[in-house]
Amino acid sequence: MPITEEEIVSIRRYPQKTVDFPIYSKQKAGIIAYSIILLLVVIVFFLGVFLNMSFHFLMLIPLVNSHNLLNIFAVIGDGVISGGRFIAWSKINSFQFIPIDINHKYYGYSKEVNDGYELKIVAKGHSVNCIVTTGEMREKLNNVLARHVAANQQSE
Repeated sequence: MPITEEEIVSIRRYPQKTVDFPIYSKQKAGIIAYSIILLLVVIVFFLGVFLNMSFHFLMLIPLVNSHNLLNIFAVIGDGVISGGRFIAWSKINSFQFIPIDINHKYYGYSKEVNDGYELKIVAKGHSVNCIVTTGEMREKLNNVLARHVAANQQSE
């Protein structure tokens, strides 16, 4: 999920733009940028090793926001993909839908966002979020996430 064009339109990672399909042609720019960043990190690492200098902290700077390069949110068989992050079902602790009202940080970007919800998925160590603009998609995501979270809590 999302599979259809209607589902894609109703999910956003950022208030201004809907997510892209999880295929190479739609994610090409993000994949190329992510590859360039990783190449720069490897180059800085080897420069530090050969020049006998410590560049390790400089390597972390490009990786801080690299998870935002891919405009993707997808629920797949093994878990949830949001941007450059994958969260397995076993790592998800909880999730909640927060209504976007006048006091919400995403209020005012567009009419669709103003009437929507922010989905916040809390995992072990970090959390991810997306914006859901329709009630139908909210129900679909709620059913899928609730089923998997309940199954994980029963197995623990």
